[in-house]
Amino acid sequence: MTLLYTDVEEELRAAVRDLLADRCPPSAVLARVEGTPYDLDLWKTLARDIGVAGLLIPEEYGGAGASAREAAVVLEELGRGVTPVPFFTSSVLATHALLQVGAADLLTGMAAGEITAVVAVPFTASPYREARVAVTLTDGTLTGQVRGVAGADVADVLLVPVDGVLHAVRAADVRVEVVPSLDLTRPIAHVTLDGAAAEPLGAFDLAETLRFGAGLLASEQLGVAEWCLETTLAYVKERYQFARPVGSFQAIKHRLADLWLDVVRARAAARGATDDAPMSAAVAQAWNAGVAVHAAEEAVQLHGGIGMTWEHPLHLYLKRAKATELALGTPGDHRDALAPLADLPGPA
Repeated sequence: MTLLYTDVEEELRAAVRDLLADRCPPSAVLARVEGTPYDLDLWKTLARDIGVAGLLIPEEYGGAGASAREAAVVLEELGRGVTPVPFFTSSVLATHALLQVGAADLLTGMAAGEITAVVAVPFTASPYREARVAVTLTDGTLTGQVRGVAGADVADVLLVPVDGVLHAVRAADVRVEVVPSLDLTRPIAHVTLDGAAAEPLGAFDLAETLRFGAGLLASEQLGVAEWCLETTLAYVKERYQFARPVGSFQAIKHRLADLWLDVVRARAAARGATDDAPMSAAVAQAWNAGVAVHAAEEAVQLHGGIGMTWEHPLHLYLKRAKATELALGTPGDHRDALAPLADLPGPA
C-alpha cells in the first residue's frame, strides 16, 4: 500500500477545495454557527455535482464505487474547512452500515444525493464497548431515546441498531432535539422514539462500522491539523515583534518544526487507516486525535491575542479537534486495543 496520493485523488481534492474556498471559507462557517450551522445548499452541490455522497457506494446502486482512500481525501478537505456538512455521518458511517445489510433502495437514494442518513448511536460510542442505545422493539415499532447523535438534525432516515439488527426509521416519525455541543460546526441531538414504525434491514455489526468510521475520522483530524499549521506559519511570517517577524525567533521555529513532524506522521497514519484494518484504525486514532488538538492549541497560542477572540475562526478548529478526540473511541481506548491486536501483552 502506498501512502502517496493518486492523480484521481488529487483531482478530487482540487474540486472539493475549490468549491469550499468559493462557497464556505472558515469566515463563512464562523458566521453560520450562531444560526443554522449545516449548509445544506453546499451539501447538495457536494453530493450531486461532485458526487461525494456516493463515493463509497458501489456502481450497481448508482454510486462511484470508490475506495476509502478517496473518501479520506474528501474528509481531509472538509477538516481543513471545518465544513458543516453531513458527509462523515451520512456518506461514511451510515453508508458503511447500509452496505453491511445490502439496503439497495436507501443506498440508491443516498448515492443520488436525495437521502441523508445517520446511524442513531452516540457520537462518543466506542468500537470496543457496547454502545448505549436504550431502544426497545415491540411489534415492529421502536421506543426509547438515543443521546448525543451527530447529524441527526439533518437526516432523512435514522438507522437504529437493536439487538444486532439494523432498523430504518423515518426522521418524520421521531423527535430530534438539538442540544449544546462543544463542536459548533457539527451539532449533536437527542433522538426520542415513541412507537416509531421501523423497517428491519438485516443483521448488523455496529462495532465494525464504528471501527471503519474511526479510521476515516483520522483523515478529518489530519485536515484540521494541516490547516492550523499552515495558517500559523503564514501568520508568524507576517506578524512583527521587536522589528522582526515572530517566526524568526528560534523558540517559535522549534515549536513549528516539531508540529510539522507530528502532522507528517499523522498523514502517514491516516493514509494507512484507509486499508480498513482494525489495527490501522487504532493506530491512526491513537495518534491523530492528539495531533489535531495539539496543532489547534499551538495555533491559538502562536496567534497571540487575536487567536483568543471569537472573531477568528481558530476556536472552531480547536473545538472540532477536542470533539473528535472523544468521538468513536478516545485515544486511550484505541491504545488499549492495540496490544491484543498486535499480540502484545496488555497492562498488568
